[in-house]
Amino acid sequence: MDNQRILLWAALGFLLLQVWTSWQLDYGPRPTPVTANPSATSNAANSTASINQDGSPVGAADLPTPVAGGSSTATESGLPSQSDGKMQNGQIITVTTDTLSVEISSVGGDINSAKLLMYPTSLQTPDDPFVLLSDRDDQYFVAQSGLQSTNADAPSHHAEFTIEQTEYFLSDGQNEIRVPLVWKSAEGLTVTKTYVFKRDRYLIDLEYDIQNSSGTPISLNQYRQLRRKPVTDDETQSFIYTFIGGVVSTEEDVYTKIDFDDFSDVTNTKQTPGGWAAIIEHYFASAWIPRLDETSTIYTKALTSPQRYIIGLQSEAIEVAAGGTAQITTGLFVGPKIQDRMRAIAPHLDLTVDYGFLSVIAKPIFWLLGKIHSLVGNWGWAIVGVTMCIKLLFYKLSEASYRSMARMRKLQPQLAALKERHGDDRAKMGQATMDLYKKEKVNPLGGCLPIMVQIPVFISLYWVLLESVELRQAPWILWIEDLSLMDKYYVLPLIMGVTMFIQQRLNPAPVDPIQAKVFMFMPLIFTVFFAFFPAGLVLYWVVNNTLSIAQQYYITRVVLAEK
Repeated sequence: MDNQRILLWAALGFLLLQVWTSWQLDYGPRPTPVTANPSATSNAANSTASINQDGSPVGAADLPTPVAGGSSTATESGLPSQSDGKMQNGQIITVTTDTLSVEISSVGGDINSAKLLMYPTSLQTPDDPFVLLSDRDDQYFVAQSGLQSTNADAPSHHAEFTIEQTEYFLSDGQNEIRVPLVWKSAEGLTVTKTYVFKRDRYLIDLEYDIQNSSGTPISLNQYRQLRRKPVTDDETQSFIYTFIGGVVSTEEDVYTKIDFDDFSDVTNTKQTPGGWAAIIEHYFASAWIPRLDETSTIYTKALTSPQRYIIGLQSEAIEVAAGGTAQITTGLFVGPKIQDRMRAIAPHLDLTVDYGFLSVIAKPIFWLLGKIHSLVGNWGWAIVGVTMCIKLLFYKLSEASYRSMARMRKLQPQLAALKERHGDDRAKMGQATMDLYKKEKVNPLGGCLPIMVQIPVFISLYWVLLESVELRQAPWILWIEDLSLMDKYYVLPLIMGVTMFIQQRLNPAPVDPIQAKVFMFMPLIFTVFFAFFPAGLVLYWVVNNTLSIAQQYYITRVVLAEK
């Protein structure tokens, strides 16, 4: 069993994986819904909606229903499911740190734009940073937050805030920027919403300082949500599946993906201590992260006109006494899916780098890839090093496989003679072949079973190379400027095809002429197939094939020749 058969099994594995993923999305188990308080639901549906200071209704379609004091259960709004329409314009605050360039609107204090300064959109435009959040219609993806109350005015993401200045820069020697926005109600409630940016961080802290100068206690809860447009074709890659959608982490289920088509399902509503809610794409993620000791209700919404998807968290209500103060905090991650950093920010946030059900194998492979990169300083050579380590790990299994193939090669003249003797009588041909194998003590599966053990490792490495943001725009040598993109000159796929052809010549030819013709075209078929794969993946197969050729040649020509 040679590497051509490995590729066939791997292709079958990829197909089964995609079928399984699609089945899970359509028919897999749904999260258990939280049972809503019936009286609260009835009140929300039948009562007249309150009005915020900005004139928007509390419980509008883009807002969760306010939480009454002492209750932590979000209920469905009784208002029709529709868009909130055109939002009012406000002033824009620009914040620039060493990692982020962010725009905050004075309306709601929403983050309407976030550019990742360390990650260019492409190698051809190094000064054009990747835009993760944007309020442009063609890129719409924003982070919204606000406070709600059942007995007073409160600043939702529709409210107008007063700002101190419109530009903030993280200067040399400065480690922190604080951006305050202030809102005041006619009754005497003052809320200061402060964003805190720190050097070398993609985590933005959000603080609410609340002062109740009214004469009555006020019940408040905070909500945080991400709001995004549907996925378009330009955001997906041909021949490669990467998930773009919602992800939540709860105490019961640490990692659950939610497709945008399922955002309207009530079963997405669940209550959890800690946890987080995110929207992810290939290399990047945005996530609202509450305090670990905070109990939140996760929710999703699907809006129309225009079509938007919302995922968020709603906190329990707190009571601010008359003349009293309170502080509410939360965090917003906006950045690349770097596992070490994400793991330090929140439990299980690193799972957004999704290796699927083979994570138990993929994570050690990524660890090894990182260790080798720290020594050689180049991700291309790190892939070469990992390939060599994997080949060394399975050396004995591969040796058994190649020894079996070499013995099968010796039997080719006898198998050909059996073919001529029995002609088209498949039963006699099969029995005679098995008798020959038994006589010569050759196991026809000896070359197959060792390779089957290696297939999960190959698929795991595929996901590691596909999911790791570290390989985005990472160069190797000469024309390979980005290992995450296809080889624009198709050199690596052609080399891979040549190595497959050489391996084919080293392997015993199939007795069946139809099989022989199929295997003859395999190098060409897989050359075309791999031409559209990321260069890093093709590099792995080129190195793996080259090492296999050397190992197989040595075993076939030297080891067996000595016996």
